[in-house]
Amino acid sequence: MQTTGLAKTIMLQGTASDVGKSLLTAALCRIFTEDGWRTAPFKSQNMSLNSYVTWDGKEIGRAQGMQADACGILATTDMNPILLKPTGEMRSQVIVHGKPLRDYEARAYREEVLPLAEPIVREALERLRLQSDAVVLEGAGSPVEINLKDRDIVNMRMASWADAPVLLVADIDRGGVFASIVGTMELLEPEERERVAGFVINKFRGDVSLLRPGLEWLEARTGKPVLGVVPYLPGLELEDEDSLSLDRSSHQAVQPTSEDTLDIAVIRLARLSNFTDLDPLQGESDLRLRYVDSPGKLGHPDAVILPGSKNTTADLAILRENGMAAALERYAAVGGRVVGICGGYEMMGRLLLDPDRTESDIPELPGLGWFPFDVIFSADKRTIRVSGQGQLPGMHHEESIDGYEIHTGIINMPAGVLQPFAIREQQLDGESEMPLSPEGASQPDGRLWGTFIHGIMHNDEFRRAWLNQLRLDRGWPPAQTGNRFNERRQDAFARLAGHVRAHVDLQAIYAIMGLTAHTGIRNVE
Repeated sequence: MQTTGLAKTIMLQGTASDVGKSLLTAALCRIFTEDGWRTAPFKSQNMSLNSYVTWDGKEIGRAQGMQADACGILATTDMNPILLKPTGEMRSQVIVHGKPLRDYEARAYREEVLPLAEPIVREALERLRLQSDAVVLEGAGSPVEINLKDRDIVNMRMASWADAPVLLVADIDRGGVFASIVGTMELLEPEERERVAGFVINKFRGDVSLLRPGLEWLEARTGKPVLGVVPYLPGLELEDEDSLSLDRSSHQAVQPTSEDTLDIAVIRLARLSNFTDLDPLQGESDLRLRYVDSPGKLGHPDAVILPGSKNTTADLAILRENGMAAALERYAAVGGRVVGICGGYEMMGRLLLDPDRTESDIPELPGLGWFPFDVIFSADKRTIRVSGQGQLPGMHHEESIDGYEIHTGIINMPAGVLQPFAIREQQLDGESEMPLSPEGASQPDGRLWGTFIHGIMHNDEFRRAWLNQLRLDRGWPPAQTGNRFNERRQDAFARLAGHVRAHVDLQAIYAIMGLTAHTGIRNVE
């Protein structure tokens, strides 16, 4: 194990977005950790609506939180010092070290923030390297976006600052893999091409021997080795980064295995965020999870989920314009079950108020009216991890829950509204004890309920108790908890690492980094 100096580095860059950089970064993080190296992930700037709250209540990209979990370590903002969360066309909220700076138009961000970003990201990386043996860096998009290169902080300039050899990742599943690799190499500057240590071809399907002539041509053409051809790995169930992957995963849910199959509809909001809240439902064998973007597709499901939104007011306005809000009101009026999470919960109130235009240009909008609270948006964002108990009407007993909150909306809950959760903010020092406080809202029959708690469905016993209420509505017997989500997640990390071990040249990667491959594999919790 390395004991002095800065950690060794390696960086994964892609020929395009969504080629699998995040999962391959997670795989290397897990492999190096299994091999006994203190490993950490790093992405200087991430753009994603799917965020992760760190142990100290800060917000980073979901992928870096997942990669830290693969390493078996706590995530910190040093792993993703700059996060961009789109709020509209060409506009994003800029989050620096886990706290919102403000919203910027794309041009203003490029001209005002990027020139100041270099010391922020370099200092964050240096802190990680002082604490680690290996740091696996992830790039963003393509390193040859010519119009963006002069102020790049996330691809080749970051690799130079980190002294990181680069693995260029290409997705063969989308076609044109050789053109994408050669084209990328041609557009790199000579010193950038020199930094590329080799290629990884991802998401391969078929007989690799048929690909061999192309690989040999590619190596001869570029002078760089192909260090791995990684076959497509289905059913991995690890967090996806953005809605591009959501489009795929919504068609890849676990197929129900019994006739008594629940139908759960998720409203596909325009600015849907933290859709990983619903990942555990994808793994349940007695339900079908589908995403709905128009009233005609709603039908009469067993339950509807209103998920999180980066712009609650604007998304609710769209639901009113396209008729979905009216369809939901009709559905609820005849006894349908609706769950709201964060932004979806805010929509369930009486009125959305945004006097300072914090989220949108709409100062006031009626909510769905299912609860008698108003929501006021402010510039301050609440990001905190929570734990406690939850019990909806009809549940036999309280279930343990934990999760996190990310929201700017403030709710003043009127007296008499049933609040089904009792939560405690998680303390960092392990000494002080915060009192339990009520959270969420539920109608007396439990058919309509909402919560600010992201990750509520990650709590296995609570999730199953709620699903069994849906089964009871159908006259079906309760089912046992069949999806231990966190256990499945650890199995997925191990499966991913094993898969990549089998299909990339790890000895070459270790040599490129200047590390020694250990022979023993240790357990990672």
